Amino acid sequence: MIRHALFTLLCGALLQGCAFAPGQHMTPDDVGDEAITGPVNVVQITSASARQQQVIYTPAPVAPELLAYTPADYRIGAGDGLVVTVWEHQELNAPGGPEQSSSSTRVVRNDGTLYYPYIESIQAGGKTVEQFRDDLQKALSKYLTVARVDVNIESYNSQRVILSGAFKNPGPQSLNNIPLSLVNAVSRAGGEADNANLAGLILRRDGHEYVLDIDTLNRADSQLGGIYLKDGDQLHLGNNRANTLYVLGEVRNPQTLSYGTSTYTLMQALGSAGGLAPETANAEAIYVIRGAQAAEQQAPTVFYLDAKKPTAFLLASQFDLRPADVVFVGPANITRWNRFISQLLPSASMVGATAALRSN
Repeated sequence: MIRHALFTLLCGALLQGCAFAPGQHMTPDDVGDEAITGPVNVVQITSASARQQQVIYTPAPVAPELLAYTPADYRIGAGDGLVVTVWEHQELNAPGGPEQSSSSTRVVRNDGTLYYPYIESIQAGGKTVEQFRDDLQKALSKYLTVARVDVNIESYNSQRVILSGAFKNPGPQSLNNIPLSLVNAVSRAGGEADNANLAGLILRRDGHEYVLDIDTLNRADSQLGGIYLKDGDQLHLGNNRANTLYVLGEVRNPQTLSYGTSTYTLMQALGSAGGLAPETANAEAIYVIRGAQAAEQQAPTVFYLDAKKPTAFLLASQFDLRPADVVFVGPANITRWNRFISQLLPSASMVGATAALRSN
């Protein structure tokens, strides 16, 4: 509801500004005219300015301890279901011999022990399948002339990782004898592409938090494929509400956009809004309105792009947007742009500030 209210407020400011704008053609020089109320930095989008605005993004290196962890052989734990076969002793097996059914599954108790005929109770918890098989065979040899034993885990219930947040299928994932990688766990759970902050996956392990950018998985130098999960790990995928911007004016589908990747370009924003409205848009009047990003930056900045130039959309694909940016496409034959900007900037700044408060 808050987002829609902000959207309506900003649209109202745009309409109010456009009320001053019947008539003549606007040129980029009009944007920089001193008649604009208050200080405004005006920057044309060129190759040089696009490079300056590009987010120089280098993923943080993966913590060495995450890459150093190598899963050991699975160890039996409480709740695991074991199927035990003693060859040549059908009385100890389910009907059908080695072809065991679920009714023959023996569940490890909370203290790690397992009931078995003759020996009553034997410790299984904390042991590998091979270790438990050897111990069981040794214990049975006191009662059987020949004891050949086979042990398999029918159900894995003692070890798990938890996935929460903006996954399509959050919840626990059981660990088994096949090591579970971070990539496989995330793939199984699936990410909500429209809502997830792919650049901010949080892995909680042993009291520590690690922030991982799964948006980099397709990069050749990604190290995420070398991370394996262990019992007790928690993965939380946050939402992307902190990365919100606004595309308004003469586009096919004006809207509020949220993105979950490490970078998002002007070209992507225009594409998400359906592109310029062909009958009403002024291709020379594409603007990015950005509020002051820090205390030392006293004035907002208006970037403008002339999309009639052949290189315009290449520049748009190189120009990185930031949260709370307002992308505005002006109507054809707009005039009195200075007064329009003066009307728009306070509302745009308020929307950006409110979005920042919500993200905090």
